[in-house]
Amino acid sequence: MKHQTLELKKDELVLLDQRKLPGQIEYFIADDYRDVVKAINKMVVRGAPAIGATGAAGIYLAAREYENLSAQAAFNQIEKAADAIKGARPTAVNLSWAVDRMMKVLTRNKNKDRQALLRVLENEAQNIAQEDIETNRQIGLYGHTVVPENSNILTHCNTGALATVDFGTALGVVREAFRRDKKIHVYVTETRPRLQGARLTAFELVEDGIPATLIVDSAAATKLRSGEIDVVLVGADRIAANGDTANKIGTYMISELARAHSVPFYVAAPRSTIDYSLNSGEMIDIERRSREELTRVGREKIAPDEIDVDNPAFDITPAENITGIITEHGIINPPFTTGLDEIKDR
Repeated sequence: MKHQTLELKKDELVLLDQRKLPGQIEYFIADDYRDVVKAINKMVVRGAPAIGATGAAGIYLAAREYENLSAQAAFNQIEKAADAIKGARPTAVNLSWAVDRMMKVLTRNKNKDRQALLRVLENEAQNIAQEDIETNRQIGLYGHTVVPENSNILTHCNTGALATVDFGTALGVVREAFRRDKKIHVYVTETRPRLQGARLTAFELVEDGIPATLIVDSAAATKLRSGEIDVVLVGADRIAANGDTANKIGTYMISELARAHSVPFYVAAPRSTIDYSLNSGEMIDIERRSREELTRVGREKIAPDEIDVDNPAFDITPAENITGIITEHGIINPPFTTGLDEIKDR
């Protein structure tokens, strides 16, 4: 994609403001960890791998802010910053994974000269971002093998360069298949209520020249029943140890339809998205978002103020609905408990 999702500089984090796409290309500047919390919570940046890299950068910015305090006082303040960053969005495990990784580095090096400590933290945040790009390309290399020649792909939400540091997970698989000259066509769900499919996935596919068609969420059922879809590719925000997967609301519905109509359903995600501390999807914390996301489109009110609203951002797709989980270590097939455990310490 032509536009960079995020870039950590010496004293700031530059984020492509995804709230403004596709109409405007604008950047959000995070000068401190509070800006990082805001950017994650308000969905300036979104997508599990991208918010993980953003959270890592937030720890570095916090360390810069408190560099003049004593080592222990600075550590205490950065711990508070870490809690705030992890609390910005609770479902995506990549965020807590990246922040915890940064805090381990901080713990090992907290008594170093302050400038040396900042260099170590900056390097670690940059490493997390670079590793994400390499991981996504590996996911693409494994994942394109599940995409048949002359096929129609259904995808939900956004799993591309905008959801990661670059290239993408499920959309990275699409990119790799297209790069190999497979004749593919992508059906993109609009993904209510924030329209990540319409605003972001469609934007990426048009930029890359990949043939695609935008459909309303409720049209996915008809496409699957009619036999027009050859494979479903989605991402993940958290995967339990048994393979149950949290992803954008509506994913579970698509997985049930794919299963009913014998269409392969694949999840593409890095190993860092797997939460081995959770035995099943029942244990995953589902984020609830504001009523305004459902009752308004932009500034336009589309529902009465008096109506009650339930707005879960994610749902759980059970492992039995998933054909395979595409990771940077290969494609994990059922039973997922065994397969996921084999890549746990890689």
